[in-house]
This record gives sequence, C-alpha cells and structure tokens, in this order.
Amino acid sequence: MSDQPVADLHRVSVRYGHKTVLGPIDLRVNSGDRWVILGPNGSGKTSLMRILSLYQYPSTGTVEILGERWGRTDVRELRKRVAMTSAAMREQLRDDLVARDVVMTARHAALETWWHSYTADDQAKATWCLRQLHAEPLADRAFGSLSSGEQQRVLLARTLMTDPGLLLFDEPAAGLDLGGREQLLSDLERLAANATTPPVVLITHHTEEIPDHFTHALLLREGIVVDVGRIDDVMTAANLTTTFGLELELERVRGRWQAWARSRGSPYGDERRDKGLSSLPVSEQP
Repeated sequence: MSDQPVADLHRVSVRYGHKTVLGPIDLRVNSGDRWVILGPNGSGKTSLMRILSLYQYPSTGTVEILGERWGRTDVRELRKRVAMTSAAMREQLRDDLVARDVVMTARHAALETWWHSYTADDQAKATWCLRQLHAEPLADRAFGSLSSGEQQRVLLARTLMTDPGLLLFDEPAAGLDLGGREQLLSDLERLAANATTPPVVLITHHTEEIPDHFTHALLLREGIVVDVGRIDDVMTAANLTTTFGLELELERVRGRWQAWARSRGSPYGDERRDKGLSSLPVSEQP
C-alpha cells in the first residue's frame, strides 16, 4: 500500500478581509483513517470541509487530494473522486426523483438524471450501493416520500456510486430524530469498520454523533486547532472544555462518546446515587 496520504493540507488558512476564520492548520489523512472534526458553530469546520471537497481554495497553504496538488490539476475531474454528503443536500433534490436515481446521478456529480445518459450498469451499481446500506427496498420510492433518516441513508449510498477515494460527511445527522440519528450512526459505524471503505472525514459538533471505529480527531475553536491526533488521545474532558468554552466531563460508553456540563453531574449514575436510587432493584427504580 502506498504511503502517500489521501489528503494532505499544509499551513492552510482561510481569510475574509483581515479576519482569519481558519488556521493555519496541517491535516494529513491516510488510507484507512476515519477522522472526526469537532467544534462549536463558527469554529471553521465548514471552511475546512469546503477545502477538502475542493470547493473553496485556501487563502494560504497547499492542498493535495489523492496525490494531486490543487492548482496544478483539473479540479473538476478531481472532485469526481471525492464523495460528499450533508444534511443540506437533502433540500437540493427533487422530491419525485426515486431513490435509485438519487444514487445514480452521483455518477456525473449531478442532481438530475436528464443532464446525462445512464446505462443499465449504472442502474445496477446504484442498486448495489443501496444494498450496502440495507436500503435496497427504498430503490423505487420517491425521495420526498422517505423519512429524513431514510433520505440520509440514500445519500450515504450515493457516496459509494463513484468508487471514491475519500468520503466526506458534513453534519449528516442534522435535523434527524432520535431513531433516524441512531440508524445513521449504525450505518456509519458499519462503513467505518469495513476495511474496504475509503478514508472518512466526518464533521459534527456533538460528541454523541461520533461513530465507533473512528480513529482520529481534530478539535477546532475559532479556527484554531485545539488538538489533533489519535482519537483516544485527543478526546479528553480538558480538550472539550477548551473547545466549547464550558466546563465539560467526558465518558465513553460502549464505543460512544458522551459529554455533559460538569455542574450537572454524570448522566451515568451520579444523579441516581445523589437521590438514593442506585441501590434499588431495577424493577423498583423510577
């Protein structure tokens, strides 16, 4: 396997006038990595994702994606090798487009089938992509008739259509109810655990939306890196406190991260002990 990184950002920053909203930062995504970028609103996450998806050129620094230097390659072709989905994409798709076509249009990075010609092989590949997310039963249903969670599963399947070299997920759980979010996280965990899945970068501002099997984390606050590296080293209460500007505690339960304000106590037992409930049999606890 090549040692060349899938994404390599060096001294990258984004400025608007005299205001720097991101960086300068370094980020190296290698084959097999599963990254989460975590931070509050306004921390620079969106700017970083737009750079990784090759839609925003940085103010400073160099960007190499899949071995090609931005500025020295045809970025329109390079974008086809990077798959991205977000909650916002749901709003851009026609309601009566069937799920299979939503997936298939990724073949040409389009949002409509009439812009390009598609083959029977393209349709078969789209069906296969849906099957990987256990969404094949949705293939012939209108996208607008699906629940928000089902729509997001279709969009996850869409990212697989072009056999991409890099997967980007920009707050995919935004707007989902509890059931939809948990199904989405289950899908992401399955993708992350699969060795054949390309490197993944996920943006979120909720610790509970970090799937299991993610390997690395980057914490941002006001465009500045708080910490970056292996997820078990980076995800600490001290780092989260700095990132969100609030005294936070952090715990990992069954592979999932949970954070809470220090003044509120642990959601995993402290409050029950304070109320004298933890000693009661489970059947008698309220």
